[in-house]
Amino acid sequence: MDELRTTMAARVAQAASDFQLRRTGHPPKAVTVVLSGETLVITLHGALTPAERALALSPGGAARVQDYHRQLFASSADEIRQEIKRITGVDVREAAAEVETSTGAVVHAFTSGTMVQVFLLSQGVPAEFWESDGAKVQS
Repeated sequence: MDELRTTMAARVAQAASDFQLRRTGHPPKAVTVVLSGETLVITLHGALTPAERALALSPGGAARVQDYHRQLFASSADEIRQEIKRITGVDVREAAAEVETSTGAVVHAFTSGTMVQVFLLSQGVPAEFWESDGAKVQS
């Protein structure tokens, strides 16, 4: 891909996919990148290996897979943080990872000190139904 023509989101998605492959030896099937304000969420779809998916069938195994990926992310996140800064020009202040063992998705959230709740929908929502003036709620 020509880096000048590739969107910032596509470059972050490729960096996240490459990062996952280097860390685990298993590339994700797809990557979704969403930026909302100061929060960047990267979802690695199908990121678990067949062995991890099998292990995650039991509650204890699922907890082990989640813990493994959290620890792996914590010990190696500097690399992806630096790559995000290179691509976006913005420092990453916080980063966290969560694994949804039933779907095999790994979610990386890079935030500015806020709590992030991530919900993976079963399908997309058309933009014309989603966008509205009341989408942001402040108290």
